[in-house]
Amino acid sequence: AVVKILNQLFTRFDELANKHGLEKIKTLGDAFMVAGGMPDPQADHAERVARMALDMISETESFSEEIGKQLQLRIGIHSGPVVAGVIGTKKPFYDVWGDTVNTAARLESFGTIGKIQVTEETKQMLEKEFSFENRGKVSIKGKGDLDLWYLKGSRSKD
Repeated sequence: AVVKILNQLFTRFDELANKHGLEKIKTLGDAFMVAGGMPDPQADHAERVARMALDMISETESFSEEIGKQLQLRIGIHSGPVVAGVIGTKKPFYDVWGDTVNTAARLESFGTIGKIQVTEETKQMLEKEFSFENRGKVSIKGKGDLDLWYLKGSRSKD
């Protein structure tokens, strides 16, 4: 039953990734990883990821109503350099590594249900187009104390 629900929801997330021109990297259990600006550079990659994150929250709320079960989502977004490539020959797949990926994953795991948590770097890239709420300093394993923000929404109409 859990696999069926995740498949239905992640299929919707796949459609959102396509809509926003983002690269789905992988799913791992109940985690869904997407990246912007790769494999082809995109000047607006952070904006695309932010819009997808907002859409994911809305889509999860709609899906929860449809199935009559409350699903909860946490999202973490960080911006920075990564290393990417295709690994293996038997079941090759495109993957992404680096401190940026690790930070985004930690933001998700140390996040708040129903919220999109971003770093100061990401906020600075997005603050002209999006509104934020300051979460304050949060101690993140392996990163120390980080100034974190909640992405609240778009300043412009979508």
